[in-house]
Amino acid sequence: MQKFKIKGDYIQLNQLLKAMAWCANGAEANILIDGGLVKVNATTEYRKRNKLVVGDCVEHKGKRVEIE
Repeated sequence: MQKFKIKGDYIQLNQLLKAMAWCANGAEANILIDGGLVKVNATTEYRKRNKLVVGDCVEHKGKRVEIE
């Protein structure tokens, strides 16, 4: 599992997908989320701007990242 250190209190889900290079741009990130292809803490997440905080775990296509 990868780790991603946030600089503030949170990072939005679509921003994280871009930062991890799991998608090419914000539009693609939103399509992945709308399609139900992203899980946050083992639950399918449909909120593009879901605020991720320390301890959250995001999964997509067998890849996982934990927010720290």
